[in-house]
Amino acid sequence: MKKTKYRFVFDTNVLVSALLTPKGHSRQAFTKADHNGVILLSSETFAEVEQVIYRERFDKYVTNAERTRFLSDLLEKAALIPITESITVCRDPDDDKFLDLAVSGNADYLVSGDHDLLALHPFRTIPILRPAEFLNVEFRKV
Repeated sequence: MKKTKYRFVFDTNVLVSALLTPKGHSRQAFTKADHNGVILLSSETFAEVEQVIYRERFDKYVTNAERTRFLSDLLEKAALIPITESITVCRDPDDDKFLDLAVSGNADYLVSGDHDLLALHPFRTIPILRPAEFLNVEFRKV
């Protein structure tokens, strides 16, 4: 089977940072992934992003309309992946959902700033990179 696109998982903090800091590394990494393949989501990871970006502490940085637009764009660009394997290896069990998604979705990269996930780099064969490190990855056309 020929691979058609690279597959990427972003943790919640990177996605929230992409929304809050349009010129930051997280947004650049998100844009790079979008141009080079497909971003993967599970129902659980999307629900967490949705819950986090509507926290009151972000009200001074983004409007509800901006949050809604971001989530809508994310859903439009992403592939929703059913979880077929449950992973329980992360120091923070709340982060296992990103490993579940990466493995179930055959991800090529997991982009995270979370130390509990970064400590697992690479997980199986999946590199776990900070957004700034991901920006240095060279992609060949597939």
